[in-house]
Amino acid sequence: METILSAAKVAVPRISAAVMQSLASEPVDLSRLVMRGIEKEGLRVSRDGYIAQTPHPKALGSALTHPRITTDYSEALLEFITPASHDLNQTMTALQSLHQFTYRHLSDELIWATSMPCQMTDENQIPIAEYGSSNIGKMKYVYRVGLGHRYGRTMQTIAGVHYNFSLSDEFWQLLYRQSSEPLDFQTFKSARYLGLIRNFQRMSWLIVYLFGASPAMCKCFTKGKQLPFFEEFDQGTFYGPHSTSLRMSDLGYQNKAQANIRVRYNDLEEYISGLRSAIGETDEEFAKLGVKVDGEYRQLNANVLQIENEYYSPIRPKRVGRSGEKPTDALARGGIEYIEVRALDIDPFEPLGIAKSSCHFLDVFLIYCALIESPPMHSQELEQEKLNLANVVKNGRDPSCTLQIDGYKVLMRDYAEPIFEQLNQVAEWLSSGNALSTGDNNACVDAVSLQRAKLADPMLTPSGRMLQIMLQNNQNYFAFAMAQSEAAKAYFSDQPLSPHDMELLTRESRDSLEQQQAIEKQESVSFDDFLADYFG
Repeated sequence: METILSAAKVAVPRISAAVMQSLASEPVDLSRLVMRGIEKEGLRVSRDGYIAQTPHPKALGSALTHPRITTDYSEALLEFITPASHDLNQTMTALQSLHQFTYRHLSDELIWATSMPCQMTDENQIPIAEYGSSNIGKMKYVYRVGLGHRYGRTMQTIAGVHYNFSLSDEFWQLLYRQSSEPLDFQTFKSARYLGLIRNFQRMSWLIVYLFGASPAMCKCFTKGKQLPFFEEFDQGTFYGPHSTSLRMSDLGYQNKAQANIRVRYNDLEEYISGLRSAIGETDEEFAKLGVKVDGEYRQLNANVLQIENEYYSPIRPKRVGRSGEKPTDALARGGIEYIEVRALDIDPFEPLGIAKSSCHFLDVFLIYCALIESPPMHSQELEQEKLNLANVVKNGRDPSCTLQIDGYKVLMRDYAEPIFEQLNQVAEWLSSGNALSTGDNNACVDAVSLQRAKLADPMLTPSGRMLQIMLQNNQNYFAFAMAQSEAAKAYFSDQPLSPHDMELLTRESRDSLEQQQAIEKQESVSFDDFLADYFG
């Protein structure tokens, strides 16, 4: 029998006293410390709970050019994008307005309130998103056709919340002055963002435990095939008794097809070269699909990745790109500007899909990841972290759930407790200056306390609450998700949209349609030549 060590005997990442002293002695403007934005996905579904077959509503503008309302894989998979802001209230208000505006143009449809998709009879009924006749629009469409051929369309209908996060240059300058590393400022900042990313990888299991909200799914997702660790809830639902986020399992975006891709975050050049290598390397299985068959594109190319965005990762380094610029080229040009957290399920108990307090906690957690030491991650540790994430995905609410830390087994909840002590230290520093512009100086401390309670009682987690309601009400996954979707629709229908926001969003939709038409009129090269130039 393998020994389980006490968490006290295993090193827990801690913020050094010198770092905390520098933060206290050289105060930064905490009201502008964090810049954040939210991208929230949601499937449009008919009132009978099947994926919508209708086109993206014209009143919502062009999915190609609208700055805030677009689509992801499917024509039915909406994506709302809030502007980046220092003020969390502004971010949440913007997300609310996008939902309100959209619901005023959805007729009788709903926005699915959970991450795992609705009922489907045939994955060929999943409509691929269309972006018009321009070359860039065709490229986005063909890329999605390729995803369908490579991984199946059903997987692409899983929805989530992406949290875009950056820290002010004033904060990085403070750490830069304390550093003895012989780097210019931008190189230093990129290196520290990569350190944040590595620490997030090491502790991503905690985010999945706290915010995972997909412990069950319709059987149609696996075409009725029962997989290991699943149990049958009823004739229409599979679930994991202690699962947290099936979205983050091998079923979802941690898919086995990309298991052999070696993209690491130890160095920006290493990260960029890893992605570029995957984009430039032919995959034998994908080559068998064909690229252009009988005059129709099945995928953009037969490489391991068609483009950078095909690489599924719980967190990514990002920089806003120039027109036509590849993501890796933008990073090589200017370094890391912000990071994108992609490990969040849609919270079915929140109409917006994410709670304000959850954003406060994420800010605290990501700052903690930026402040603690972050040694390079090599193959053995990467495999260990993948195993930890997979175990919490499947068994996170089991009191006996363990992690592998430095080669030893530790109970997950025991190991998480001292991490929360560190998080509370960060929260107290932030709350002392009302860091997040909410008018509530205790918001960060309260957010950490709210999440810490989930360690003692796993039924407080979204996944635990969801299964508890399903069992108490004898309500399968579909019935639960439909009820939450109906409740969200009623919530947004009852909330008045301000005349200013109505006018603004109407104008943005109209302008985006005109912008798409202008792009289409300006085309001067064939699609084949466009792709050759892009990948050249």
